[in-house]
Amino acid sequence: MDAETQSPPEPQLRISILTGFPRMFEGPLEEGMLRVAQSTGKVEIRIVFLRDFTDDLHRSIDDHPYGGGPGMILKIEPVVKALESLPPPLGGSREVILLSPQGETLDQKMVRGLLESRDIVLVFGRYKGIDERVRSFITKEISIGDYILSGGEPAALVLADALVRLVPGVLGDIESAEGDSFEHDRLDSGYYTRPEEFRGLTVPEVYLSGHHKKIEEARQRDGLERTLEKRPDLLETAELSDEEIRWLKSQGWSRPGQEG
Repeated sequence: MDAETQSPPEPQLRISILTGFPRMFEGPLEEGMLRVAQSTGKVEIRIVFLRDFTDDLHRSIDDHPYGGGPGMILKIEPVVKALESLPPPLGGSREVILLSPQGETLDQKMVRGLLESRDIVLVFGRYKGIDERVRSFITKEISIGDYILSGGEPAALVLADALVRLVPGVLGDIESAEGDSFEHDRLDSGYYTRPEEFRGLTVPEVYLSGHHKKIEEARQRDGLERTLEKRPDLLETAELSDEEIRWLKSQGWSRPGQEG
C-alpha cells in the first residue's frame, strides 16, 4: 500500500456522545481545545443522533413513565440501538458512562483514570431521566456536581473537555496542564501578566525578580495558602512535605483525627 492510500492513524481517544439535541454541540466542538483535539486527529468526537434509531412516525426518543407522574423518560430502544451502531472500540475496550446525579462525583483523578480507556461513550437523559433498564448497558456512572440541569449535554461537554486536554500533544504546553488546580490535590497559585501596575494594583515583587527558584517557592506557598483558605478538605489526603505540614500547623491546621 503506497503512502497516498494509507489509512490515517487511529486517534488516541474516541468520545461518542448519544443525544437527541446534536445542535447543542455544534458551537462548542468548533472552538478551543475541543476543536484543536479533533483537527490534529488525536481525538475523534462522534455525535450520535438518537432519533436516527427510532422507527415511529414522530421519531420519539422519550415517553411518559409507566405508573404515571410528571416528566418524560428517555426510551431504551434508541439508546441500545445507538450503542450497537458504534464501531469496534479502540484498544479493545469501551467505557459506557451514564451522566447522572446518582453517579460518583467527577474529579481530576477520575478524569485521568478514564483515559486508560481510549473509547468512551457518554449517555444521559433529558428532563426527568432515562429508562432504568439502560443501566444494564452502562459500565460507569458519573455526576459533575450536585445541581440540576435540563439535560446531560452540558455535562457531556464538561467531561469531554476535561478528557481531551490531557491527551498528549493536544495542549501546547503540557506543563500548564500538570500545574493546574487539582492535579496535585491542591489549588493552583495566582498568576500575573502585564502591566506591572494597574490603578494601584501591583504585581508582587518576587514575580518580577527573575529568580526562578524563589518564584516557584512563592507559587507553591500561594497555592497552599489558597487551598487552606478555600478548599481545606483537599489537604486531608494531599501529599505534603514536612515543611508544608509545619507551615500549615503554624496556621492552626491539622488533619482530622490528629492533634494540631
